[in-house]
Amino acid sequence: MTALGITVALLVWVATLMLISIWKQIYNSWKLPPGPFPLPIIGNLLQLDLKNVPKSLTKLAERYGPVFTVYLGSQRTVVLHGYKAVKEVLLDYKNDFSGRGEIFAFEAHKDRGITFNNGPSWKDTRRLSLSILRDYGMGKRANEERIQREVPLLLGALRGTQGGQPFDPTFLLGYAPCNVISDILFRKRFDYTDQTGLRIQKLFNENFYLLSTTWLQFYNIFPNYLRYLPGNHRKVIKNVYEIKGYTSARVKEHQESLDPNCPRDFTDRLLLEMQKEKYSAEPWCTLDNIAATVADLFFAGTETTSTTLRYGLLILMKYPEIEEKLHEEIDRVIGPSRVPAIKDRLEMPYMDAVVHEIQRFIDLLPSNLPHEATRDTVFRGYVIPKGTVVVPTLDSLLFDNQEFPDPEKFNPEHFLNESGKFKYSDYFKAFSAGKRVCVGEGLARMELFLFLSAILQHFNLKSLVDPKDIDLSPSLIGFAKIPPRYKLCVIPRSDV
Repeated sequence: MTALGITVALLVWVATLMLISIWKQIYNSWKLPPGPFPLPIIGNLLQLDLKNVPKSLTKLAERYGPVFTVYLGSQRTVVLHGYKAVKEVLLDYKNDFSGRGEIFAFEAHKDRGITFNNGPSWKDTRRLSLSILRDYGMGKRANEERIQREVPLLLGALRGTQGGQPFDPTFLLGYAPCNVISDILFRKRFDYTDQTGLRIQKLFNENFYLLSTTWLQFYNIFPNYLRYLPGNHRKVIKNVYEIKGYTSARVKEHQESLDPNCPRDFTDRLLLEMQKEKYSAEPWCTLDNIAATVADLFFAGTETTSTTLRYGLLILMKYPEIEEKLHEEIDRVIGPSRVPAIKDRLEMPYMDAVVHEIQRFIDLLPSNLPHEATRDTVFRGYVIPKGTVVVPTLDSLLFDNQEFPDPEKFNPEHFLNESGKFKYSDYFKAFSAGKRVCVGEGLARMELFLFLSAILQHFNLKSLVDPKDIDLSPSLIGFAKIPPRYKLCVIPRSDV
C-alpha cells in the first residue's frame, strides 16, 4: 500500500472512531430505556432477524427487560414487552403515546383517514367515524342482521365448490366480511363471482402479504434510500393508490346522489359532515380524507377477518376432535337449520373459547401497529422524547406462559374455566387497546362467531393431507403473521 493509501485509511479510521464516539455521547446523554448500542445509519439491525422481528424483540426483552430501546436505522424505538408494560402504555399513558408511527408504504394515507393518520385530523376523524359506526349498529343488532343476511349466501357459495372438490378458500371466505363492511360503507355488496369484489380482495390480500416480507420491512426503515429502487414497495404503494381510487370513486358517486334528509350509509354521513365543515377556517373533513377513511375501514374490515377465518379453518382441520366438539355444541344449541345468532354465544362457551383461541394462537399483528410519543414523557423513570416510535407488543400478552400455559399449542381450554364456562382474559388484546384500539373490534368478534358457527353447522371440513401433517406455521412473519396457502373440501353434513 502506498503512503497516500495508508494516510487515507488512517483518516477514514479516525473519522469513523470520532463519529462513533460522538454518536455514543449523544446516545448516552438521553435518559432512554436500556438497549443494545446502535451503530450509525443501521442502528440495531444486526440484533434483529427481519424474517421474525417479534422473536428478536422477545430475546431482547429477556436481556434488557420489559421496556427497552432499539434503533431501526436512525429511528429511535421504545419496545414494551409483557402485560404490565403494554397495558400501562396503552391505557395509563394513552394520550402520551397515541400518535401513529409512520408506515411509509401507506404514503397515500399520510395524515388522512384513521389507521395511518398521525396528523391533526386523526382525532376528529376517529371520533366522528366511531359515532357514525355506532349509529349504524357497530357490534349491535343492525350488524348482526347484516351478517345473518350474508350467511346463506356464503353457505351457497361453499355448496357450489364443485361437489366437495378441493378449493382454495382465500377469496371465497373473503367475500363474506367484505360484503358486510361494504354494506356499512356504501350500502353495496358483491356477488361471490363479482370481478370487482375479487380485484379488491386481491389488492388487500397482496398488500397484507407483501407488508410482511423482509424487503418491505427494510423499506419502512430506509424509505429515503430505497424509494427509487425497484422492489415490492412499489407494488404496495401502487395497490394502496388503486384501493383509494376505488373508494374515491364511490365517495364521488355518493356526493352526486346525496340526500341530506336521508343518509344511506357511512359515506353519506361523512359527506354531510363535510358540508358542515366547509365554512370552518381549517376544514378537516375533505373528500380526500373521507376516501382515506373509507379505504382504511374497507381494508381492515375485510382482510383481518378473512385471514382469521381462513387460518381458523386450517386449525380445525388439524384438530378434528375440536371440530367434532363444535358440531355437537352447534347441534344442541342451534340445530340444523336456524341461522346462528349472537345470543347463542351465551350457551356456546366452547365455540366462544375456540374463536378466542384462534385469534390468540394466530397472533395476527404480533408487534401491533406502531405508536408514537406525542410529547416528551417520563415513563418508569425514563424520558421518552416526542416523536419516538413506541411498540406495545401484542404477542407478549397473547403468548404469556403464565396466563396461557403452553402458549405455543392451540388449546381452547385457555378460555374455559373448570366448569367448562367461557373464561375472559385481560391478556387477550388481539385488537390492541386505548386510543388506537381497532374501531371494528365488535364487528369482527361478531363475524367470527357467526360465520364459523354457520360453516360448521352445515359442513364437515376435510383436509387433503393427514391432520397430523398439517403445518400451522405462518408462511411469513412481519407486519402480520400470514397463514400458509392450502386447499380443503367442505362436505355437507346432510351427506354424512
